[in-house]
Amino acid sequence: MPLPIRTAPTGSPTVDIVRGAPDRYMGARVRWGGTIAGVENRAKETWLEIVDRPLSGSGRPVEQGRSAGRFLARVAAFLDPAVYAQGKSVTVVGTVQESVQRPIGQYPYRFPVVRTEMVYLWPPLPEPRPYYDPFWHDPFWYDPWSPFYRPWPYYRHR
Repeated sequence: MPLPIRTAPTGSPTVDIVRGAPDRYMGARVRWGGTIAGVENRAKETWLEIVDRPLSGSGRPVEQGRSAGRFLARVAAFLDPAVYAQGKSVTVVGTVQESVQRPIGQYPYRFPVVRTEMVYLWPPLPEPRPYYDPFWHDPFWYDPWSPFYRPWPYYRHR
């Protein structure tokens, strides 16, 4: 994983702060990440619409319901929509360039635009393995002095 993805720039504003005052943060260096909501390939660049998510210490977006909004990432290359598919996690490093108004459904929404220097597509997290506790059984269940204990032949002949 590249160093700019792992470390946040000092004084980096968040998405909701930039959405509130986009002109004030033009040229600010940011490290933002989230879930891809859409990919738009143009003649010389690709625009990623990203739903912002909080980042962990390594820069990976944390999968949870909280979001500070959406932003657009301008990438000066072709990104295959099959690889950068909707729902995948991505982290970008770049500078705030402008603010663009586009609709989300019928709602007009103001997107901060980041001119990216680096884009990192995160591999999917592995499925959690089930954990079986070796001490799951009660050690006193087979206690011969327990009122619930019956020897095995008792059950077999009934």
